[in-house]
Amino acid sequence: MRKTFLFKVAAIAFVLLFPAMNVMQAGFISARTITASAMDIAKLMYPGWNLGNTLEARGSGVNAETAWQSTRTSQQVIDYVKSQGFKSVRIPCSWFIHSNDGDIDAAWMARVKEIVNYCIADGLYVLLNDHGDSGWIEVSGFSESTSSYKAVSEATIVAKIAMLKKLWTQIANEFKDYDEHLLFAGMNEPFQQYNLFSSRHAQLVPVLNRYNQAFVEAVRATGGNNARRALVVQGPGTNIDSATNSGYGFQMPADTEKGHLMVEVHYYDPWEFCGAESDATTYYWGASNHHTANNATWGEESHMKSQFAKMKSTFVDKGYPVIIGECGANWRDLSGVSGASQDKHNASIKSFFYEAYKQSVNNGLVVMAWDINAPRQNGVSGTMTILDRSKLSVFCSYAMDGIKEGTAAGTWPY
Repeated sequence: MRKTFLFKVAAIAFVLLFPAMNVMQAGFISARTITASAMDIAKLMYPGWNLGNTLEARGSGVNAETAWQSTRTSQQVIDYVKSQGFKSVRIPCSWFIHSNDGDIDAAWMARVKEIVNYCIADGLYVLLNDHGDSGWIEVSGFSESTSSYKAVSEATIVAKIAMLKKLWTQIANEFKDYDEHLLFAGMNEPFQQYNLFSSRHAQLVPVLNRYNQAFVEAVRATGGNNARRALVVQGPGTNIDSATNSGYGFQMPADTEKGHLMVEVHYYDPWEFCGAESDATTYYWGASNHHTANNATWGEESHMKSQFAKMKSTFVDKGYPVIIGECGANWRDLSGVSGASQDKHNASIKSFFYEAYKQSVNNGLVVMAWDINAPRQNGVSGTMTILDRSKLSVFCSYAMDGIKEGTAAGTWPY
């Protein structure tokens, strides 16, 4: 036991001292060709967690990491995430804003790699994406204007594809020797911006299909372990209804080998409970948690179960694992609301996460909690924070308990 402990300490120290060196040289994962399929990998990834508001934040250089939250990511932070039972970490990450005409800044690449290495050192699976990134493709790749919708031209689509391939070629080459513990996701929420795209999902799916195909082609072309790396493409608006609507024409990309693609959607239903802030109208979720007012009027247990089952039948049963890349609900301080029940709200948070993780496991989906490291309840607006990274402690025990208990209650179907 003591030798094992000392080896781990020495190995972690090695990564901290030499973050840019290939992780496999530090002895964390063997230099082997990827043979595991996406289905093999998915069942080892749950439960999942997001390093939110961190590497996707808009800011200057490596200091962007603390522009939206205050804690610099360390090996100790990732160790704590693992200690809570998480098996995978999604790393939302911007790239375009850290580039010069698509040439990614070397210091930024090194810092991203350092954080990936922290996760790999702990045996965690890592999902690395291109997240938001000032909307260079997720918004401007689908509308010529960001203030009102204007269909993109063919020239714009071609230019976006070229930039997408340029960025992902660099990222893929940097990580090409990593084994199946590292997965890539091409985007985050393509055309999710409600005011521009809410009624246009079917219209924009053909463009999304082209971007997803370009991402896969760019990564595969770099060879090495990227030839079989699990790649995650995004459904329309990362919306379950749009992804499973056969009339919209969403399709998985063509690939050089079968069995190495996944699809991503997000889950924040009902928004009035999960994500609304100062305009929040719903504080209670779940059949057993209703109060005198402000109860969820849709999107409770039966809805969630039905939505997750649709992803199973549409994708998982056909060999494409599903990542629910973001899922969460704001924990609110209701002390200033006359007649409100903080206890029932707390129970609602636990019930939401319990059901989300249980139903995801039952349907063969990997759900990843959104977590922004803003440990303050912020009145009725609330916060989507579960772990306090600076204190290495649980901030919202109701969410964390729901995740643990829901994961344990589910049964993986494959």
